[in-house]
Amino acid sequence: MGRDKDRDRPCADLSDAGGKVRLFVEDPLRAGVKVTPSEGQAHYLLHVMRSRKGDRVLLFNGIEGEWRARIAEVTRRSCTLHCEIQSEAQAGVPDLWLAFAPIKKTPADYVAQKATELGVAVLQPVITNRTVARRVNLERMRANAIEAAEQSGRLSVPEIREPVALDALLCNWPIGRRLVFCDEGGDATPIAKALDSVGEQTQWGVLTGPEGGFDRQERAAIRECAFVLPVTLGPRIMRADTAALAALSVWQSICGDWR
Repeated sequence: MGRDKDRDRPCADLSDAGGKVRLFVEDPLRAGVKVTPSEGQAHYLLHVMRSRKGDRVLLFNGIEGEWRARIAEVTRRSCTLHCEIQSEAQAGVPDLWLAFAPIKKTPADYVAQKATELGVAVLQPVITNRTVARRVNLERMRANAIEAAEQSGRLSVPEIREPVALDALLCNWPIGRRLVFCDEGGDATPIAKALDSVGEQTQWGVLTGPEGGFDRQERAAIRECAFVLPVTLGPRIMRADTAALAALSVWQSICGDWR
């Protein structure tokens, strides 16, 4: 009787990675486990993607890598996924946090989506003196982060933290973690040059402000912190969300996993 090669391999070949649909689940993942997707995920699989019994799905939980599964049982509103083999081992993202002031015209969930795609580990809303959008829907942010992780091939979902005041953020900033301060004042070092000048450093954060930027007192308080690296993003004035994504992109290209 022939030997089941899949059973002997820790990971499936890339050519046999499974279906195009990826789902984040809370369940443990290992060979033989049955996973019941949420009502929303089941609706997406069965009625949006038109998946059927026997179709493949890729699952990840942020801990045990990505696993190939098959739709084993189907009812009108639900289904069961049978976990078969690991298609990709767990891989982390750079230890990069994004501390951002929520902005009114661009919902925080948009920032959550794009920052997730850019490999951020932690999303930290920050309330500043000029912050207009002081109410943050954390559940919506997490839902958008999960969707972005599913679509981008990421194996984890960033941690979504409760909003904090700027002074609390600075007072409680972890020892050893550098903070890239996107200073719209224009008298800082260009971000690429500033990052190139820093020695061996693995723990980072990026701080961006609200509409209208940080006020004078806030800028002074931020720049007084020894862990802060003030930078400029160039000669043009950017929207707050654009500044956040631009800073993350430059950081990834110099210090992150784009190198």
